[in-house]
Amino acid sequence: MMHRQRLKKSDGRQLLLYSTEPLDGITEAPQPAGEQVHANSHLRWHPLRAEWVAYAQHRQERTFLPPAGWDPLAPTRPGHEPTELPAGSWHVAVFENRFPSLDRNAQQAPESIVQTAPGYGECEVVVYTQAPTGGLADLAPDDLELLIEVWADRIEELGARDGIEYVMPFENRGVEVGATLQHPHGQIYAYPFVPPIPARELAEQLAYHETHGRGLLEDLIEAEMVENSRVLFATDTIAAFVPAFARYPYEVWIAPRAPVPALSELDSRQRADLGCALRDVLRRYDAVRGAPFPYVMVIHQRPTDGAPHPEAHVHFEFYPQYRSPERLKFLAGTEIGAGMFTNDALPEAKAAELLAHDPATQVARR
Repeated sequence: MMHRQRLKKSDGRQLLLYSTEPLDGITEAPQPAGEQVHANSHLRWHPLRAEWVAYAQHRQERTFLPPAGWDPLAPTRPGHEPTELPAGSWHVAVFENRFPSLDRNAQQAPESIVQTAPGYGECEVVVYTQAPTGGLADLAPDDLELLIEVWADRIEELGARDGIEYVMPFENRGVEVGATLQHPHGQIYAYPFVPPIPARELAEQLAYHETHGRGLLEDLIEAEMVENSRVLFATDTIAAFVPAFARYPYEVWIAPRAPVPALSELDSRQRADLGCALRDVLRRYDAVRGAPFPYVMVIHQRPTDGAPHPEAHVHFEFYPQYRSPERLKFLAGTEIGAGMFTNDALPEAKAAELLAHDPATQVARR
């Protein structure tokens, strides 16, 4: 059972603590030093790409210089600089980002030659564990299942707010993708529109569903299971695979085999199997490099715009930023400027490489 406690920081930001057992004795939400941040995000319409661009100048105006070794995502210790989180028996914590790209209080946008709008939305930080190092693969099975429930809880609550049309949890892991904190954590963005990449996926899924009466991802997973050259992990409810159309070396998708539109609709067996799949894939990643593997992870599911979305199929996408011991995967001109990805390695080859590493062996090395 998931237990949740809601607290408020002195600057008005919300803090949520989650545990598998009742949370008692935590009454205050710590507030790190530094002046209160006044977010001033706004959106500008890109008329040639037909998409919004967010501007958040306040993110450059940080003046607080933290002491050496200070971990803002660790529990606050007596006699030490306050962090974002209290001491206590919580397992997962979520708080509003102090420097958000989108802000729930955004009200006015400057005029421009293009259409503008307030940068309305929500940005939250999800702290996976009190442990200062490690990652998703290091969480105990119960804690990983709890985290899945936390993601689902936040998507449902944020998505129910007026003006929010899409909620996406994600993680940037490693300095290679710009992560500045080693403490295991991810983020959640709640958007006032469906962003371009999930919007494109949903459009293709809807067209397929209208034509075939079935889900596109459902049929792709079934085809992957039949061919079975790129499947890394599978149960009768969940599959993890390097997709035949992978744009990145080592790209992996994880999804329920039956079409489930949202994390909140997974049953207990599916959540447990999803946790096992995440652990298996991430341990294979780390085994390939012999060190923490840098990646971007996103969770795509149905929008929260009130439409039924029969085409939606919740899934995780991993975009690794590691190519070989000598070379990182950076986006080149054809990818950034044209949107056509070039993958130097066949998906089958990278799937075979991942399959050659035993996750149990990686556990023994930790």
